[in-house]
Amino acid sequence: MSQTSSMNDTAPAESITELVRERYALAATRVRAGGTGSCCGTGIGEGTAITTDNYSADVVATLPEEAVLASLGCGNPTALIDLREGETVLDLGSGGGIDVLLSAKRVGPTGFAYGLDMTDEMLALALENKTKAGAANVAFLKGRIEEIPLPARTVDVVISNCVINLAADKSQVLREAFRVLKPGGRFAVSDVVADGDVPPELRSNMEAWVGCLAGALEIDTYKRLLAEAGFEDVSVTITRRYTVAEAGLDPATLPAGWENGDGRLASAFVRASKPVSLAPTSPAPNERDPLPIASTSCCGGSGSGCCGPQ
Repeated sequence: MSQTSSMNDTAPAESITELVRERYALAATRVRAGGTGSCCGTGIGEGTAITTDNYSADVVATLPEEAVLASLGCGNPTALIDLREGETVLDLGSGGGIDVLLSAKRVGPTGFAYGLDMTDEMLALALENKTKAGAANVAFLKGRIEEIPLPARTVDVVISNCVINLAADKSQVLREAFRVLKPGGRFAVSDVVADGDVPPELRSNMEAWVGCLAGALEIDTYKRLLAEAGFEDVSVTITRRYTVAEAGLDPATLPAGWENGDGRLASAFVRASKPVSLAPTSPAPNERDPLPIASTSCCGGSGSGCCGPQ
């Protein structure tokens, strides 16, 4: 059974979004209280094979500890994309800010890195980490990745780390990523994918969805949705495979039939690019008029001063 771009009818989109928000908020709260955070697993604070060992020791040493502890990703997209001096980067679902801070270092003082997150608690943690890191070329925006609060043709690179698989409408996320990229811009995300069919019983399980399993797109579906959004040069490279147990899910909580999908979960690096030139007669379908950046959408509503280059 192939996964479509939207949620199964048994798991409404808003229910998933709210559950994800609650899980990320709890992770951020625990980190700020001196603990650790984890998204992919039934227990926040319990590391899993998906979220561990994604960053080398020398990289970790350059970052605030809280940014590392709040890393909920399944890879390190900044290590797999060629970021260049002066570029603008957008991280979808930026969490505690680890990939934003790493990107900001690589694009240098003439470049800029945006982080987008829907969770107030994560935004507050990210701002603390920005201050600790002394990053001047960083801004965090509040919003959903289905509705990116940036104008069209704004960024050179879109990255993300184990977040798109949590979105209810992945087609919309990919269309938004395409919209905000400049012509020739690159899409480079780490994500959880399904290498083969996953039983519908598992896809409809809310806990498995937030645990990064039920929401994973099949590889061919991911490629198709990227192409439909307008991207070219699409590729999906598996970097790590997992069983349900390694993903941190308790088999006792899963619906009957989940075993048929075990071992098909994998971390992957997903690449694509926006065509350098689009049809000159009219904008592409995803190139609607730029969206204004409202001050209330920045940094959890704390003011407009962190909304862009300063």
